[in-house]
Amino acid sequence: MPIVHIDLIAGRSQEQLKNLVKDVTDAVSKNTGAPAEHVHVILSEMQKNRYSVGGVLKSDEAAK
Repeated sequence: MPIVHIDLIAGRSQEQLKNLVKDVTDAVSKNTGAPAEHVHVILSEMQKNRYSVGGVLKSDEAAK
């Protein structure tokens, strides 16, 4: 039972997330041989003010 964790900054549409989990499931199933119904995908979305790169919050970066 493969378990895939994906951390994302919030802001993608429901359709984008649906396509993402479908594509990830297909790739994991293809490359591991695990049936798609046994592939678990966990999406964790973070707000831009809870994630930084190089000491700069993504929320502050967007304001530039």
